[in-house]
Amino acid sequence: MTDRPLADKIALVTGATRGIGAATAVVLAQAGAHVVCVGRSEGGLQDVDDSIRAVGGSATLVPLDLKDSEGIDRLGGALYQRYGRLDVYVANAGTLGPLSPLGHVFPKDWDEVVALNLTANWRCVRSFDPLLKLSPAGRAVVVSSGAAHKARAYWGPYALTKAALEVMARTWAAESVTGNLKVNLFNPGPIRTLMRAKAFPGEDPMSLPPPEAAAEAILPLCLPAFMETGKLYDFPQKKLLDFQMPA
Repeated sequence: MTDRPLADKIALVTGATRGIGAATAVVLAQAGAHVVCVGRSEGGLQDVDDSIRAVGGSATLVPLDLKDSEGIDRLGGALYQRYGRLDVYVANAGTLGPLSPLGHVFPKDWDEVVALNLTANWRCVRSFDPLLKLSPAGRAVVVSSGAAHKARAYWGPYALTKAALEVMARTWAAESVTGNLKVNLFNPGPIRTLMRAKAFPGEDPMSLPPPEAAAEAILPLCLPAFMETGKLYDFPQKKLLDFQMPA
């Protein structure tokens, strides 16, 4: 691997204001990509931009709430007008939502989780898929969660949307299998993030890997040399898993 394997590539990261998204944006920039950082917090985006500049990288900052579907469409159009393609897409944005029995979840909270964790990601696929297919080596990495494979009590909205997100990503991979686009999933496991702290307030955060460790593991999935598709990289196991079911 060269020092800048993503030189002259255009990458986009959602949820790029903190945690895994911010760390991934910096790692991609360090690898040579120009990174389009998407997030709701302008202050957070400015902090990420400072970190990217510190490693010699460059970024475009896009303050955007991903529940704004028309905003996602406008972003896709702007990317086409400016770059004519997208080389790397890391779908990281998500929300934990309420941790409570399913019957106690308020409809507005349910709708919020579904809107961000599932619908927004589908809207991004709809907008960015044509751009990724215009790249000679489009790479999409969808950040999931181990919760998608467990029926843990009180985690219903988050787990259900992450499970649906995984099926969506695998379907997207199956639909793109004959082209240059490769779509894979990434399970970070327990990572030192604000979302993790909210879910497990009594846990010692220093006992967990930092977001930068997950970001370094995401990078290889974004490279033109990575030719697998429809797989899940499980960071806790450091292992690429095959979730494709036989016909």
